[in-house]
Amino acid sequence: MFSRGNVEPITHFLTGACMGRVGFNRRTALATATMTLAAEAPDLDVLGRFHGSVFAFAHHRGFTHSFLGLFLTSAVVVGFMYLVWRLRGRKTNDPNLPPHWGLLFLFAYLAGLSHILLDFTNNYGVRPFWPFSERWYSWDIVFIADPVLWAVLVLGLVVPGFFALINQEIGMKQQGLRGRAAAMCALVAMVLLWTVRDYEHRRAINALRARTYEQEQPIRAGAYPTYINPFTWHGVVETRSLFALAEVESLSPEVDPGGSMEVRYKPEETPVTLAAKRSYLGRVYLDWAKFPITETEKTANGGYLVRFYDLRFEQAFPSSGRRPLSAGVILDSNLDIVTEFMGRNAQPAPD
Repeated sequence: MFSRGNVEPITHFLTGACMGRVGFNRRTALATATMTLAAEAPDLDVLGRFHGSVFAFAHHRGFTHSFLGLFLTSAVVVGFMYLVWRLRGRKTNDPNLPPHWGLLFLFAYLAGLSHILLDFTNNYGVRPFWPFSERWYSWDIVFIADPVLWAVLVLGLVVPGFFALINQEIGMKQQGLRGRAAAMCALVAMVLLWTVRDYEHRRAINALRARTYEQEQPIRAGAYPTYINPFTWHGVVETRSLFALAEVESLSPEVDPGGSMEVRYKPEETPVTLAAKRSYLGRVYLDWAKFPITETEKTANGGYLVRFYDLRFEQAFPSSGRRPLSAGVILDSNLDIVTEFMGRNAQPAPD
């Protein structure tokens, strides 16, 4: 799941539920359920996998993750809620609060915006202005799965029930943290967490830019979050002739505290790599990747295999040997495209 670059659905569902609890559920029936589903709905683009791995990669976080596409995903969610409401005999939890479908569509769109924002915070990126612009945007401050964020959102949803249970046991009227306040606190805590991560991220970037790499000045630098520790970042630096991969401690800030910096020299551009980059997969991959690098090897039948990697993910699972979000193009001896693939899933080249 993580290797495909998705923020796992738990964070999206929890965020949508908290948004519904901050007061939207007092305006119309079905608000919390609608916003919970709408907060995850943009990931309906996973259906693209039925058309192959390359097609899915090309269209992932495209239309459904754009400001325009949210109109469609919001309509799908509201339509689904309308169907459920009819099947339930038009019943709601509060008979005095009927569903207002126009408001539900608006709330679904707002929840969809939370999905784009959450995906923007990690290092895969989003294309919110599709189809007017294919440019990718990423904040690079949160790992794909963030246990701290889970805990904050879960507490925002369960703490009110905990207080209600205690009050019921001791026979007191409801006091303490109510549902609306708890959900609001959870969302505020999320923003505060992002603020801290953004500050530490900037410190890590500045530390990477402040030094030389084999006597060469950095052209670009990126810092990417690790799984739990918010103060340890995977750093990638590009110079004229190489890429440097190093851990960065943003509290110090210190580059390569363990002395494990890895240098990758840029490969020579050849007719083979140029042909691979002109392929459908090559164009899509290079449009998305921030620190792309290729590896070329000859195949048994005299052709070539060109692999694509994005170095911002190279250190994501260092002990497993996995290279997430890698891709490849197989060419014949005439440099015609034979096969393109993401990960291990190959598919024929498009006509």
